[in-house]
Amino acid sequence: MTEKAFIISVGIVAGIFTVLFCLLVLPPLIEQPDIIGAFGAGFVNPYASAYSADVFSCFAVLLIWIIYESPKVKYGWICLLLSLVPGVAVGFAVYLIMRSNQLKKG
Repeated sequence: MTEKAFIISVGIVAGIFTVLFCLLVLPPLIEQPDIIGAFGAGFVNPYASAYSADVFSCFAVLLIWIIYESPKVKYGWICLLLSLVPGVAVGFAVYLIMRSNQLKKG
């Protein structure tokens, strides 16, 4: 896979996730704007709890990776914010794109 194909593929996945996230989360959040309750709803059953644990674990791995590479990859903290909203899929994808561009230049 070429680097350009990699960046485009990762960007497409991040874009699709962002659209799905907005379509699934925004209507109920507009109807009942309880952010704490919405967060807690991710733990309503064992299956949702397992997926939520996976997301938190992925966020932790991304956080460690960003801290580790911070001397080489600048502004990784932005990806951590993107990992909170809309989600880790977007933060991780943007970090990979930023990393690829910065390491290529540097």
